[in-house]
Amino acid sequence: MSERKSAIVTGSTSGIGLAIAWELARAGYNIALNGFGEDAEIAALQDDMESETGVSVVYSPADMSSPHQIAILVEVARRAFGRIDIVVNNAGIQTVAPIEEFPVERYEAIIAINLSAAWHLTHLTMAEMKARKWGRYINIASAHGLVASPFKSAYVIAKHGLVGLTKTVALEGAEFGVTANAICPGYVLTPLVEKQIPETALARHMTQEQVVRDVLLAAQPTKQFVEARHIGELAAFLCTDAGSQITGTALPIDGGWTAH
Repeated sequence: MSERKSAIVTGSTSGIGLAIAWELARAGYNIALNGFGEDAEIAALQDDMESETGVSVVYSPADMSSPHQIAILVEVARRAFGRIDIVVNNAGIQTVAPIEEFPVERYEAIIAINLSAAWHLTHLTMAEMKARKWGRYINIASAHGLVASPFKSAYVIAKHGLVGLTKTVALEGAEFGVTANAICPGYVLTPLVEKQIPETALARHMTQEQVVRDVLLAAQPTKQFVEARHIGELAAFLCTDAGSQITGTALPIDGGWTAH
């Protein structure tokens, strides 16, 4: 078994997940990447991460809506590294629509990917972390795990549920050196948020410029988007010894949004 600790980061081929994967790699953890993308681009990403940080990097295209494929992702990481020490549940999708018009299939997909996938990954990895007396669960829960917004019913349900899962896992792992925390970002200009802008404009009968100014950044007193690297750096800190007594928390990184 490798002495180097290893991390699974879901949804890590772009956006927040990729920033987290980079920060954990720089901190010396082997990385199991997961997400979608062109084969050549992902191979180049693996090469870059390995050459810059000296860790080992593997990739699985597992669909986080499928419990069977989630199990395959876990086995890919175990075969490559011999151990799983950190799980970052980051994969997420979004749809913006009034609840009476919300597509049922999108509701089911959001719950599966944003919430149920985190449960399945925890279910499959908790025993080995307890046995080694060390582990970290980091759930990317969003400010919408703490507050609600209109037209995002499925997402808000999933993210509130993820905060609840975090608290439960923290209690179950507390005597075994296993921590669980939820990071709750405000708006980060990722592909997911960029996709929401025209959807929100349509739902609210606004221009896209008005959505950015009056809906997205209006929520954040700093009037700035959170940077993905900020979230990666916080995740890496939670994996240090200094983070060992931080557990069961929902940590906003939202420019003051949830201070209202």
